[in-house]
Amino acid sequence: MISNTRAAGSLDLLRMMLTIRKAEERLASDFKAGLLPGPVHLYIGQEAVATGICAELDDRDWITSTHRGHGHFLAKGGDPKAMFAEIYGRSTGICGGFGGSMHVADVSKGILGANGIVGGGVALATGAALAAQLDGENRVGVCFFGDGAAAQGVLGEALNVAALWKLPLILVCENNGFSEFSPSSNVIAGDIYRRAEPYGVPSVQVDGNDLDAVLEASEAALDRARNGRGGTLIEALTYRIHGHVEGEQAFLKTRYREDDEIERWRAEDPIERYARRLVDKGEMASGKFAELEEDIGRMIKDAADSVADDPYPEIGNLERHRLGAV
Repeated sequence: MISNTRAAGSLDLLRMMLTIRKAEERLASDFKAGLLPGPVHLYIGQEAVATGICAELDDRDWITSTHRGHGHFLAKGGDPKAMFAEIYGRSTGICGGFGGSMHVADVSKGILGANGIVGGGVALATGAALAAQLDGENRVGVCFFGDGAAAQGVLGEALNVAALWKLPLILVCENNGFSEFSPSSNVIAGDIYRRAEPYGVPSVQVDGNDLDAVLEASEAALDRARNGRGGTLIEALTYRIHGHVEGEQAFLKTRYREDDEIERWRAEDPIERYARRLVDKGEMASGKFAELEEDIGRMIKDAADSVADDPYPEIGNLERHRLGAV
């Protein structure tokens, strides 16, 4: 788990972003090689959002995620090996191999699950926030959702009850510029963070590729939530470097973005930006980044390789996951 002390945890935060990046790069490579049983939606380019929000959480706090949820899973303390096994469809996966890429979850870490339904995690996180409030244990509920989900009615419902009941709810919109293959400007009206204003819920728009900006917004939201002052909506402006889903070129007939746009955003890479900042501040030696990349790359390779030959789940074990089964 990432340290909750920012000054002491700078390298931990960088390591986490690199862990997410290397894991997603491995999945991209495996998909191209035909080694995955299904599609994957990668988080490359958005690492600062998950890392910055989850850095201030611990296992008792709840998060809900999206179809692009590997980064959230890892940032919240999920086991990379168990995640790879799940995505590979192996019985050793975090959900026994039955959930797959879009449904990684670990309740013991407060990870209520990724979700293939657009906006599907909003109500779940709201319920978790209500449970946290009733428990009186100073926990919070956090929902990661995309800009496309901002058009779902459930967001307004969540903001309404969060305002009425002062729920410890943090809604984090990862606005990566696209709703699947449509530019967000074509399908989303107005600024997403302003959706909270009619309800009187505090909101902020931040540079989602600037880890320090995300951390600052997260700290303010958590202070508000843990002290009984209610929820927050954070809109983090970021960009997905890969497409909506790996392999989309096989079925898309037209391009929906240009290479120069992608390259402009590569120049704003959140990992490289944070690494340069640490070097400039004297918190990291200039050669340390390459060392971290190598170490984490090796760790991710070992985790993925170690489960590649694990068994697939048995059909009979489906009954174990039935609602009410013991």
